Amino acid sequence: MSTAVAPGPVTYDPYAYAIHEDPYPTYARLRAEAPVYRSEEHGFWALSRHVDVIEGFRDTGAYSSAHGVSLDPAASGPHAHRTMSFLAMDPPRHGRMRGLVSRGFTPRRVLDLEPRIREIATGYIDEALERGSFDLVADLAGKLPMDVISELVGVPPEDRAELRRLSDLLVHREDGVMDVPQAGVEAALHLAGYYAEMIASRRAQRTDDLTSALIDAELDGDRLSDDDITSFLFLMVVAGNETTTKLLGNAWYWAWRNPDERAKPFADPARVPEWVEETLRYDTSSQMLARVATTDLTVRGTTIPAGDRVLLLVGSANRDEDVFPDPDRYGIGRDTGDLASFGFGRHFCLGASLARLEARVCLEELVRRVADYDVDPDGIERVHSVNVRGLAALPTTVTPR
Repeated sequence: MSTAVAPGPVTYDPYAYAIHEDPYPTYARLRAEAPVYRSEEHGFWALSRHVDVIEGFRDTGAYSSAHGVSLDPAASGPHAHRTMSFLAMDPPRHGRMRGLVSRGFTPRRVLDLEPRIREIATGYIDEALERGSFDLVADLAGKLPMDVISELVGVPPEDRAELRRLSDLLVHREDGVMDVPQAGVEAALHLAGYYAEMIASRRAQRTDDLTSALIDAELDGDRLSDDDITSFLFLMVVAGNETTTKLLGNAWYWAWRNPDERAKPFADPARVPEWVEETLRYDTSSQMLARVATTDLTVRGTTIPAGDRVLLLVGSANRDEDVFPDPDRYGIGRDTGDLASFGFGRHFCLGASLARLEARVCLEELVRRVADYDVDPDGIERVHSVNVRGLAALPTTVTPR
């Protein structure tokens, strides 16, 4: 007769490969046992319940973004805004920068991209379907977002593969590495140099792209500097490219794992937006965002001292049983109105509409051409990153319609 051994205290390490593989059982324990969790090893607090994560987004006075949203030492601190733009700013600076960027990055500019997004997506999909078997990430999901952002900001086609390679280096982490590796640092320097040249070229001669629009953006006589524009372009490549790539891969993967749910959008393409939204909830690309407490905070009776780093566990908030019934079930068509995936309030993601548009268009074109598909489980590879969750390889065989 065996005796059950009670588990020890819950531990959460965002650098651990085991967490990258499946953080959700740990999140469930954090919500139940340690909703205000302290990591002495890495020097942070972590909030895991939906109401606390949303409050962390909402209260920009108590939860500061000015030191960046990542745990990586090289991507945090007082200069984090150089690569993360207004994502690493507090009011009023945040409002000024976001307001100026919004003048160029308008909803109309995003909506006008839909025909071109569809054209790019169908080109890659048709190439993949000719082969019958392909890697959804390498052959489609990893290419489309970078092409879309490149079209938007004005990067020519011949440079896009290299920029995609550099952006991948920025987020990947080897096991046990807790800062941006040397290859990532060098990639950041190459990207900064590339953007500086591109901005100088647009200042000399405007073109019909977002970079030129950002140069001309004006708000109450204020304009963006070259450094401002460079930091926003960094944000577009890292946040916009990586997260959308992972969203597409996660949607494809979880639909494969749940054939009854997969059948819904494949039978009715009008349900593709529901597929996107449930993926954003169930396995969101951005798992957590960091803040710094500006004052002593009391959360659920626990004091978080001023100056301490606080992680808002978005991935956990989206699985909170108090907000989403049966949260560990992947259910296309459920109510996802309380998603935490794109933040909240002042820091609601400026690129949310673009990410949703890209994912919807790409998946619509897939279900129009594909009757069903299978994935080779032995070929699946996961990305290892502190903030971003997704797949690096997803070998797929399709049955065309």
